[in-house]
Amino acid sequence: MGLIQSDFFICLDCETTGLDPSIDRIIEIAVAKFTLNEVLESYETLIDPQMPIPESSTAIHHITLEMVSGKPIIADVLPNILKMVEGHIIIGHGIGLDIEFIRKEAERHQVPCRITFHQTIDTLRLARLYGESPVNSLERLREHFNIANEGAHRAMNDVLVNIEVFKYLCNSFKTTQQLLKRLESPILMRMMPLGKYKGRLFADIPVEYLQWAQHKDFDQDLLFSIRSELKKRRQGNLFKQASNPFSEL
Repeated sequence: MGLIQSDFFICLDCETTGLDPSIDRIIEIAVAKFTLNEVLESYETLIDPQMPIPESSTAIHHITLEMVSGKPIIADVLPNILKMVEGHIIIGHGIGLDIEFIRKEAERHQVPCRITFHQTIDTLRLARLYGESPVNSLERLREHFNIANEGAHRAMNDVLVNIEVFKYLCNSFKTTQQLLKRLESPILMRMMPLGKYKGRLFADIPVEYLQWAQHKDFDQDLLFSIRSELKKRRQGNLFKQASNPFSEL
C-alpha cells in the first residue's frame, strides 16, 4: 500500500433512532470518498425509518419524523452506498457501530452486504493513540485541532469534520499499512472514558471498580487499559512485599 497522501478512503456516518442496531434504524446516512487532498465524491440522504424517532435522539441530531416522511427507505439506498464503499478502507468515529447498523439494515432487507469485511480506521482509537486531547469526542477534537465548524450534528457535517480530524491524527504515519498495523494492537488509555469514574486517571480508580470493570463488554483498548492498571498494582504490591522483611510475619 502506498503513502497515505495518495490513498483513497471512505468516511461514513449514520444518524439513527437510537444506539441499538437490533431495534433502532438509520434515519440519515452520509458517505464521502476522499484523499488527504480532496473530497472526490459524496452522497447523503435522509431515510424514512418506518418507526418513531424518540425525542432524546431528535435532541441530538435535530431530525424529526416530519423531515424523514416521504424520504427513501434504507433498502432503496443501501445498494448504491455499498457500491460506493466497495474496495476502500472505511473511516469513522466509533465506526464499528455505523457498520453494525448498516449490516443489520442490509440483513433486515435482504440486501447483499460485505461491509464487515472492509478494513476500517476508527478515529476514536487514533485519538486515544494521539493522546493530547482531554476528550476524544468528534466535537472536542474539532475544537482541539481548530477545525471550522460544519454546522449541526448531522451526518455529512460529521463526515467533513471527521475527514479533517483524520488528517491530523494520521500525521505521524508514513503509510496506511503502518497505521493499520498499529491499530491491530490495543492502545493504552490514560483516563476512564465512561461510567462513574469518567475523566479520572486509571491510577486513581479504586481497585474494586477495576476488578469489576475488567469483565465487562468494553472495547479492546479500555479492557487493555483496565487490565494493565490491575497488573501494575499487583506487581507494585509484590514489590512492596519483597522489599519488606516483615511482610510474612
